[in-house]
Amino acid sequence: MKQKFSAHWKGSKQTRKQRKYRANAPITLKRKMLSAHLDKELRKKYGKRSFPIRKGDLVKITFGKNKGKKGKVSVVNIRKFRVAIEGIQISRKDGTKVNLWFEPSNLLIQELELNDKKRMKALVRKASEVKKTKKEEKENAQNKTKHK
Repeated sequence: MKQKFSAHWKGSKQTRKQRKYRANAPITLKRKMLSAHLDKELRKKYGKRSFPIRKGDLVKITFGKNKGKKGKVSVVNIRKFRVAIEGIQISRKDGTKVNLWFEPSNLLIQELELNDKKRMKALVRKASEVKKTKKEEKENAQNKTKHK
């Protein structure tokens, strides 16, 4: 991988190449990389397994010391691939409180912030695509049984 960033890169087992891809990716792709799994109910509703995290989403921590805690996302740092959650802080020796940063892969989205029209359209579009493909699969299965 001599180029700084290649959109046609398929993947590699070498972690140095994976790190280089993530580090040199444009911010638009980094935004998509900041995705977390959806709760089972949301997964059924929208037909998607994961979705990019955004400020205001209600998330549950699934890994680490704070496992099981819930809170709203307060800050999303796209450049560092980290997310801060309201109410989950650590105190320094001098007494100041500092946000704890989490990787989105360790979070589970329980409730989505849907004030943004563009985000809502993306969810609805995916849900309708999934429904269409399921209908087509059923129709194809029925046609195969009829022809036999």
